[in-house]
Amino acid sequence: MRRLLLWVEKTSKEALFGCRMCGQCILHSTGMTCPMRCPKNERNGPCGGVLQDGHCEVHPDRPCIWVLAWERSRRLPLWRDHMLHMNPPVDWRLQGTSSWENLFTGRDRQVPAGWRTADRVPDRRRAKC
Repeated sequence: MRRLLLWVEKTSKEALFGCRMCGQCILHSTGMTCPMRCPKNERNGPCGGVLQDGHCEVHPDRPCIWVLAWERSRRLPLWRDHMLHMNPPVDWRLQGTSSWENLFTGRDRQVPAGWRTADRVPDRRRAKC
C-alpha cells in the first residue's frame, strides 16, 4: 500500500506542480508552486538574487519560483495568507518519501533538536556584559 501511495503522489504531483518529492509538501503555502524547484532550494522566499524582471539569477531564462509562488498565492482565497508563514528548513531525511504519509503519521513535524525554536533562543541569564 505504501508503494502505491508513493507512486500516485509522485506521478500526480510531478505532472501538476513539478514536485520534487521532498516529503514535506507546502504547495498550499506557495500558491501551488513547488519551492523545491528553486535551484538554491529556498524554502521561505526568494534569495537576494532575483533579477529586476522577476527571473532567477541562476537560470535567467526562467522566472523565479518565488515570484511565481507569490503571484499564484494571490489567487488562492483559502490559503492566501499561508504565503507569509515561516516554514521549517527542509529535512533531507524525508527526500523521496510520501508527504501524504508523512502528514498523516506526523513524521513531517518531527524536526532535529537543533531546529526547535526554543533551542535557537539564547539564554540571556548566561550572557556576560
